Amino acid sequence: MTTETTSGNKGLQQAEPLIFETGHATGTGVDLPAPKGGKYEKLGGLGRKAALELPGLSEPETMRHFVRLSQKNYAIDLGLFPLGSCTMKHNPRLNERAARFEGFADLHPLQPISTVQGALELMDELAHWLMTLTGMPAVALSPKAGAHGEFCGMLAIKAALEARGEATTRRRVLVPSSAHGTNPATAAAAGFTVDEIPARDDGRVHLDDVKAKLGPDVAAIMITNPNTCGLFEPEIKNIADAVHEAGGYFYCDGANYNAIVGKVRPGDLGVDAMHINLHKTFSTPHGGGGPGAGPTVLSAALAPFAPVPHIVKKPTSRELREHAEGTQAFGRMCAFHGQMGMFTRALTYMMSHGSDGLRQVSEDAVLNANYLLARLKPHFNAPFGERPCMHEVLLDDSSIKPKGVETIDMAKALLDEGYHPFTTYFPLVVHGAMLIEPTETEPKRELDRFADVMIALAERVNAGEVEFFKQAPKLAPMRRLDDTRAARSPKLRWKPEANSAAKQAAE
Repeated sequence: MTTETTSGNKGLQQAEPLIFETGHATGTGVDLPAPKGGKYEKLGGLGRKAALELPGLSEPETMRHFVRLSQKNYAIDLGLFPLGSCTMKHNPRLNERAARFEGFADLHPLQPISTVQGALELMDELAHWLMTLTGMPAVALSPKAGAHGEFCGMLAIKAALEARGEATTRRRVLVPSSAHGTNPATAAAAGFTVDEIPARDDGRVHLDDVKAKLGPDVAAIMITNPNTCGLFEPEIKNIADAVHEAGGYFYCDGANYNAIVGKVRPGDLGVDAMHINLHKTFSTPHGGGGPGAGPTVLSAALAPFAPVPHIVKKPTSRELREHAEGTQAFGRMCAFHGQMGMFTRALTYMMSHGSDGLRQVSEDAVLNANYLLARLKPHFNAPFGERPCMHEVLLDDSSIKPKGVETIDMAKALLDEGYHPFTTYFPLVVHGAMLIEPTETEPKRELDRFADVMIALAERVNAGEVEFFKQAPKLAPMRRLDDTRAARSPKLRWKPEANSAAKQAAE
C-alpha cells in the first residue's frame, strides 16, 4: 500500500514545509508605523541600512504554520516516551497550576525583599525537604540545571581544597567511563584534569579500580548512581570511604535520583556533593518546557563553601545574603537566585506525594523498568540483564546486527509505530546501545503496548525483513535523513532567492 498522496498530507495530518521554503522577505502579518523623530537617530549610526530579509508569512499563514508544526510533536500527553536517561514522565497539572499562582509567576528578581517573603519561605521549605531526602546539611538552590549543579559542586570542592592549601597539588578527578558526558566536561571546566576509570564487563565501578587510581593528587571522584547503565553501584560506600581516606571528595551525579528518592539517602553513602535535577525527579516539563533547576546538596565538609545568595532566617522574616564577603562561599553561580516556577512545581510535587508517595515514585520506576526488561530480554541482548536493573533498561543490537539491522534502524522503525525512539548509542560503554526509561508514571497497559511493538520488530528482524528497516520511517513527515551530512554541513543561514520578489509577484 502506498503512503504517498498528491497533497503531501496524510489523513488529517497536514504537510508543512519549513518557513524558509514558503515565506518571503516581503510578506508580513504586521504593519508597523515608521518611527518618529528621524531615522535611526538614537542608534549611533548602527541602524540597519538594508532590509532584514527574513522569511515572512501573513497572519493566517503564520497561525497555520505553527499549528501544523505543533501537530508533529511527540509528547508525553500522547504516549509513552521511551527516551532513556531523561525521565520523560507525566507531570501533574496541579503543579503547573501552582507555578502560575499570582505571587510566584509574576515575581521580579529586583523586587524589595519585603515583598517576596512568601517566595523565600517556599524556597526555604524546598531546601529543607531536599536536605531531608538526601541526608545532607546544606543545599545551593541557584544552579539552573544538572550540568550547572555539577559545576557548583566541583567549585565547592575546589574552594575546600584551597582552604586546605591543596588547590595546586590536588588537580586530578577520577571519572568512570560510564559517567554522563557532562561529568568530565565539568571537571575540566573547573580547572581539573580528568583520569578515566575503565568500565568492567558488569557495567559497574569496582573498588579495586578506584584504589589503583588514588593518590595525593586526587581531588575528587565523580560517579553517577544509579549509573548510566541503569545499575546501582553496590560498592559505593566503600569507594567513598577510600576516596575520603586518600583526602579527596565524592561528587555524585544525581541525574538518576528518581530511581532511589525516598529509598536511599546519598548522604549515608558518603556523598559530599550531588546535584538534583528538579526537572526530572520532582516534576517540571523537561527540555523544551522551560528552564531547568539543579540544586546542589553539600556535605558538612563542603557546606561552608556553598555559593551565595543564601536564605537567612530572621525572627520575623527571611533575607538573602547576596555577597560572599565574610563567608567562605566560593562566589555566586548566576545573577539571580533561581527559577521560581521550578521551585514551586517541585515543592507541590513533594507535598502532594508525601514521604510514602515519593518512595512509590522510585519503586514504580524500578518496577516498570524491570517489567520491560523481563519482556524484552528474550528478544534482544541485554548486556547486564542477568541482574535486576534500576530505572532504565539497557539493550544493544548485538543479536540483530548480524542479521543486517542496527540500533538506528530499530529507532527509525519505532517512528512509524508512533513512538519517539529510545536513546541510541548511549552509554558509550555498550556498543549499539538502546536505552529505555519507562518512568514511574506508565501503567502496565502502555508498557505492554510498547513491548509488543519492540517484540514485533524483533520478529521482523528474524524474518529477514532488512529492507523494511532500512526504508523506515515511511509514515513520518520526513523520511530518513543523512544525519552525518546534516551534522557536518548544516545550513545555518537562510538566503532568499535572487528572484524572490519576482517569484512572489508572479504568484
